[in-house]
Amino acid sequence: MAAVRRPPGDDLLRTYVQARAAEAVGDEARAAQLFAGLAAADPADPTIAQRALDGAIAAGNFPLALKVARGLPAKELSLDARLLLVADDLRAGRVTPALASLETPGQTPDLSFMGPLVRAWDQVMRGDAGAVTTIGLIPANGPLGAFVPEQRALILAALNRSAEAEPFARRAVASAGGRETRVRLELAEAFRAAGDRPRALVMLEGQGRGLAVARGRIAAGQSIGRRIDTPVSALAEVLLGLAISLNRQDDQALPIALAQVARYAMPDNSESSIVLGLLLDQAGRSNDALAAFATVPADDFLIAQARDARVRSLLKERRDDDALAIARAAASARDADSVDFVRLGDTYEAMERHGEAADAYLRAVAAMPASGPGSSEAWTAYLLAGSSLEEAGRWPEARAAVEKAITLAPDQPLLLNFLGYAKLTHGEDIDAAEAMIRKASELRPSDASITDSLGWALYKRGKVSEAIATLEKAAAGDPAQSEIGEHLGDALYTAGRRFEARFAWRAALVTAEDKEAARIKAKIEQGLGPATAAP
Repeated sequence: MAAVRRPPGDDLLRTYVQARAAEAVGDEARAAQLFAGLAAADPADPTIAQRALDGAIAAGNFPLALKVARGLPAKELSLDARLLLVADDLRAGRVTPALASLETPGQTPDLSFMGPLVRAWDQVMRGDAGAVTTIGLIPANGPLGAFVPEQRALILAALNRSAEAEPFARRAVASAGGRETRVRLELAEAFRAAGDRPRALVMLEGQGRGLAVARGRIAAGQSIGRRIDTPVSALAEVLLGLAISLNRQDDQALPIALAQVARYAMPDNSESSIVLGLLLDQAGRSNDALAAFATVPADDFLIAQARDARVRSLLKERRDDDALAIARAAASARDADSVDFVRLGDTYEAMERHGEAADAYLRAVAAMPASGPGSSEAWTAYLLAGSSLEEAGRWPEARAAVEKAITLAPDQPLLLNFLGYAKLTHGEDIDAAEAMIRKASELRPSDASITDSLGWALYKRGKVSEAIATLEKAAAGDPAQSEIGEHLGDALYTAGRRFEARFAWRAALVTAEDKEAARIKAKIEQGLGPATAAP
């Protein structure tokens, strides 16, 4: 770590302004260094040191963060700073001081809820079966309650009690959400290490090259390198889960800090890099996010997720060529699979290269394993291809692609609605179109988009009063969707309710895109006519 320089007295104000400016533009690394210099110049001001500490953690500058944290009184430390010191102790095998940091009475914020997790895994390392009881001390309604099934399964497997672990493992997978692949991998490795290959393979059921490669290694008796078997690795997993959960709230700083601490606690955990990158990207720190994604090795089990995240971030930054280069390279590899072709299709679609997107989606279907064509991945790829072909003006091919999807999933509302609405738009087989949409609506009555399609089908059939009632229901379900508002306005105008029609069109104009906005403005000014009617 570069030495922290103390600014000369005359430069203190300038350094402070520079530090605040760096904060404002999201350059946490520079801000942390500048604040650290100010803190060194004025050790009596803990506020400046705290800003340096916050910035260093946010930037992932752990040497600086640890240096500043150790120079502050414990009562001055934030939650993430205390957790960083705990992680540092656990990485060095210092369990006793780590527990003392977590469980010292009267500290704010109170981190004692972390104590049972660390204690349980310390017991596991000593072969103490009491770890199962200890992990059960975590309150179900507390901050770590959602992670208890996962941790209990891992602990039981580590104690060679895999039959007892299995129900908890299944529960953990079912509730893992976006962490499902990672949770499957860690549980599979736990069962493998316990000598239970069949249960390890069960944990790896699912689509994706990462899981397929992991199944191959487990079947060959090899480790997949994902084991949670120490207090520090368990802490890292839980911190990542907390970062994801807390990200649903308004505060972006704490989830990023927790993900950074998790990354420090377990540097080789690729999930921490992906989660951190997603959080940074959401916070507008795209360069830092891309750097985090790029640290995931090409042979990592989660490389597909890392590539997806990189491509999305690049597209959001309008770096289309860079995004396309990554997507093309993955789809051109000898071991490319359907995930790689879907990513390529998504990239082309974002670039409005619809024909090439459709080709990529169809290649995704062709790349699926023999058991794949009936899966949700297959009908989804056909639907994506159909949507892209429709955008490309290739309606007959689009219809054929979606019809193939419907043969695979005849009761899938999304497919029925898409094909039915497209038929309406093209004025093709209106009876069949309405029947498809009506079936979709029966299968998913609360879906505002499908309700809108049904209302529009009724309007096209001349059932204007019934259409208005249905479209009003759709608008109530999703008032921000411009297409629904435009449809409702057209139906109201046709019924002679012109004031209400213009009110609906004005509401639709708020979220309408350019082409639709121009059409809606013309209707507001001139009224509904053949040239301004919604398609």
